[in-house]
Amino acid sequence: MNIRTRLALSTDIEGIFEVRTSVKENHLSREEMEQMGITESVVTDMIEKSHCAWVAVDDGKVIGFSMILPDEGCLFAVFVLPEYEGRGVGRSLVDLAEQELFKHHKAVWLETDKNSHAAKFYMRLGWVKKENISESDIRLEKPRCV
Repeated sequence: MNIRTRLALSTDIEGIFEVRTSVKENHLSREEMEQMGITESVVTDMIEKSHCAWVAVDDGKVIGFSMILPDEGCLFAVFVLPEYEGRGVGRSLVDLAEQELFKHHKAVWLETDKNSHAAKFYMRLGWVKKENISESDIRLEKPRCV
């Protein structure tokens, strides 16, 4: 195993979508993502225009990714292939995303299901519940360390 993280490239799009559709929690199919406006062309455009996504790669295979909405200060997505969970991949991807977000924002945010493993994961990384945004979802925030 030779896992490394780096800024995502447009050539990583297929791998990013493979990871996103392989997860067990918060699963979405490509069709569901397309209905939400999340398409390969949209994500490619985002990646080519700004430093907004990172990938974890093991021997050339994308095994995880993180993505931000830089202007909004939002950690938009972090997903890791199920067989790589618990190995620090997600933590590394969150760290890279936070570093970029904190260059431009004093506090950053994300939204997730309040009962998800993801919510617990983010809270272990210092994210704090800010508010309920629906019956099932919460908004978490994290301030920049001074």
